[in-house]
Amino acid sequence: MEITGTLASEPIYGSSTEQPSKLGKDSFMKLLVTQLKNQNPLEPSKNEEMLAQLAQFSSLEEMQDLNDNIVGLAVLQQSNALMSQLTQSSALIGKTVQYIDESGTKLWGAVEAVKLNDGLAVLSIGGKDVPLSSVTEIGPIPPDPAGEGGAASGQAQGS
Repeated sequence: MEITGTLASEPIYGSSTEQPSKLGKDSFMKLLVTQLKNQNPLEPSKNEEMLAQLAQFSSLEEMQDLNDNIVGLAVLQQSNALMSQLTQSSALIGKTVQYIDESGTKLWGAVEAVKLNDGLAVLSIGGKDVPLSSVTEIGPIPPDPAGEGGAASGQAQGS
């Protein structure tokens, strides 16, 4: 009988493109049943060993359930954060706010609408999309220090 050798570069689980499947509940139960079928009848497994294996199986199930619950909680928390941003931003509709535009200029304008873009609240001010994080002040436009009255909506206010 000829026995062929193996090389370290040869894949253990078949071809190199195949990934070994993860062991899960089904695999564990199949392994346990196979172990029971093929045990030596003159030296059967001890009850303590079987109980330990069943305890491990039960622990595995509980950990998987806990993991599923944590993932669900994370999704719920993210959803709540989005709703909170939307709720807080919607309270600004019709109010005048000061914000900093892309060039770093402080501008005033009335919030016309609110929307979510990529998970962030964005205010619509004078036809422009302004991130909620760019808002620095809420309230009436302060009088112009030069005595010309308030700065018009969407116009630069002294920085």
